Amino acid sequence: MGQNHTRKQLGIEHMASLKHWGEPPSAIAGKLDRQAIVDCGWGRLIFGQTYNSNSRLAEDLCAEQSGQRDVALYTRDPQVVVSKAPQSLFIDPSLTFRLNLPAASLDDPAPEYLEIRRLKGDDDSRAINRIYKARDMVTVRENFYRDHDDDALQTLVAVDIDDGRIVGCVTGVDHYLAFEDPDNGSSLWALAVDPQYRRPGAGKALVVALARNFQAAGRSFMDLSVMHDNEQAIRLYEALDFYQVPVYCVKTRNTINQQLYTGDRRDSDLNVYAKIIVDEAYRRGIRVDVIDGDGGFFDLSLGGRSISCRESLTDLTSAVAMSRCADKEVTNRFLSRAGLEVTGQTRLADADEALEFLRQHGRIVIKPAEGEQGAGVFVDLRHEEEVRQAWAGAAAHCDKVLGEAFFEGQDLRIIVIDERVVAAAVRAPASIVGDGVHRIDELIDKQSRRRSAATQGESAIPVDAETRRCVRDAGYDMQQVLDSGIELQVRKTANLHTGGTLHDVTDRLHPELADAAIRGALALDIPLVGFDFIVEDPAGPGYVVIEANERPGLANHEPQPTAERFIDMLFPQTATIQERPHETS
Repeated sequence: MGQNHTRKQLGIEHMASLKHWGEPPSAIAGKLDRQAIVDCGWGRLIFGQTYNSNSRLAEDLCAEQSGQRDVALYTRDPQVVVSKAPQSLFIDPSLTFRLNLPAASLDDPAPEYLEIRRLKGDDDSRAINRIYKARDMVTVRENFYRDHDDDALQTLVAVDIDDGRIVGCVTGVDHYLAFEDPDNGSSLWALAVDPQYRRPGAGKALVVALARNFQAAGRSFMDLSVMHDNEQAIRLYEALDFYQVPVYCVKTRNTINQQLYTGDRRDSDLNVYAKIIVDEAYRRGIRVDVIDGDGGFFDLSLGGRSISCRESLTDLTSAVAMSRCADKEVTNRFLSRAGLEVTGQTRLADADEALEFLRQHGRIVIKPAEGEQGAGVFVDLRHEEEVRQAWAGAAAHCDKVLGEAFFEGQDLRIIVIDERVVAAAVRAPASIVGDGVHRIDELIDKQSRRRSAATQGESAIPVDAETRRCVRDAGYDMQQVLDSGIELQVRKTANLHTGGTLHDVTDRLHPELADAAIRGALALDIPLVGFDFIVEDPAGPGYVVIEANERPGLANHEPQPTAERFIDMLFPQTATIQERPHETS
């Protein structure tokens, strides 16, 4: 949008009349005591400009329900409202951006692979909550969309046309329908995109679609609130011609937004795997002492009990149990003796033995006996030269190199905590989707940056010899433009650290697989473990166990409550849910 619009075109005179300073014009004074509130499911949107009493506004904010996130926007005197309950309220450090709808150009079509539509039912609401949980946002109350009927509220979802999955969502509030807003406004809330979605443009498509709806309804503007340091989102909004306006949010102090009013916590250096645990501990009032943020070391203390942790590894895991998982050859023997189906392993003393192993099996895996995060692991090797290189790569990580026959199937991670399956997810290797414009190396870079942003820097696709091998084996060159809609797998391993993604399958996990995971945890005598299975289908029987991880990542398993069950195990007196699915008899 250019800079030549008049104040009248931008609606600035109305903004000043309702949301700024001084007494409002007498013509609209009667509209300022409606105490308008819209329930959005994740909390209430409280329209501060409809209150003529700062004390009453403070009281309504302090009435926030547990687990919800209320927001008071357009408050005329936010500092006065906070002064009415200074121990309970704070001014949110967010910025408000506005789109002038009558002047907005909203011609950008949604990408051809996305459908933007209204929310339809319970399946949609469950998908939305999965995305909110993955984004560490407040989820919508159960049955809210089914039971709540409010014309002022609309929820849009972005659906991937190819597989029908909901990959994004946004909530819109029509202010005129809510309280006959004299400013004739609207607002956007709770925009979220699945952090594991590989294609770009879902967030922008949702914003544009919502703005179109409000533009068609004749609204004057659409506002949104964004954290002051969310540079990526601010760039998106500014590119769509949003501009900043001096409108402020007041919120209630709670465990959900604690970091917004207490300043930086000492856990700022923790990675996503440690932070998910620390956040759950804070929510339960458990003391957190970060010992070494870079290494993921912290202590949790409550009621005289203190437990040392390194991410999901704790004092409860003995050194013996840890050693059983640390050496993949030892793990294989223990699980085999327990009656589990495991891969046949061979120790490879040198590259020549690796080549002989290849001749026996045709397609093989080479990996170090010790290591994590997929380091030194080479999957689906078929040619002599790549086997030689793989053996050297594995040997650089550990002096004991193992060979396994390669098994076709899905890579399944099962998390067992305290003798119960808490989460199961299919791990997909990093892949890109062509758009007919960008080269393969450019698409990898774009996807890698999206994965890094979605996982706080934990997931990225390395452009190394292994990535180039995967691209070459698929018949492509890194400088080649990938045709639109073509999906190309650029890694063989599905580790999060190399750009892999997790897709929850807990609710359809076959009992045989759940039982095998629990028996495996008992055989290793370990209280928390992540098993890697190869399966044809997680909903069916039949499997091969690849390895066990004594420090599995608990993040990215949404909507499963991995961190909650982890803290339940450490501090059972704080547990609120006692169900124990997939237990052994």
